[in-house]
Amino acid sequence: MGRRASLIAVTAVLLLSGCHHGDAETAHASAAALLAEAPLASAGFPPSAATARTQLAKLSVEWGKNWETYKRENFGRYWSDETDAVGGRNGCDTRDDVLRRDLSELREGDRNPCVVVSGTLHDPYTGRELPYYYRRASQIQTDHVVALGAAWRAGAYAWTPERRLAYANDLDVLLAVDKQTNYEKSSKTADKWKPPVKSYWCEYARRYTGIKAKYGLSVTPPEKEALREMLGTCPA
Repeated sequence: MGRRASLIAVTAVLLLSGCHHGDAETAHASAAALLAEAPLASAGFPPSAATARTQLAKLSVEWGKNWETYKRENFGRYWSDETDAVGGRNGCDTRDDVLRRDLSELREGDRNPCVVVSGTLHDPYTGRELPYYYRRASQIQTDHVVALGAAWRAGAYAWTPERRLAYANDLDVLLAVDKQTNYEKSSKTADKWKPPVKSYWCEYARRYTGIKAKYGLSVTPPEKEALREMLGTCPA
């Protein structure tokens, strides 16, 4: 039985059976253990500064194409369990995975360990501490580091729908961040937008470049120069 099927089966025990308290605790522990088996980051991602510089030098350099045909729906309408960082599935939708990975002081659901009940985000873009509570208004959003529109212009317009859906749900591409800052970033490329916290420029450029290399996306000349500048802030 795969991880997704196993998690669904264990969660069903919690939702559908009249189990005793001890049985529920055992089932929850089993589901949590299944989640723990699924890594939330690819090995070697984000790449080191040295690797990112090598990757950047190899990226295709060209101006964006087909920008006028971009639609959010081209990458799927909703979060899914389409892929995790190592290409498998764990039974949770992608947004839950991002929250479980990026929040501290994490509290997970009693019935469904996929659900994050509460936690705190140290926003990498602004440095702010942002609280999260399930089903309450939040200042936290899930950002595609290389935005979907930017990926479309850089080559994703030629992908299959399946590859675009996988990209939109790839944990390597995603970060939990401050909502207002994410609105300001929108689909801007690295030459048009940089994190307000300059100390994050190094990791941002490493992530951004790693995503471009992983998916074979191109960069524009100004975008490449901006990434080179940000990688220049990395410690020697």
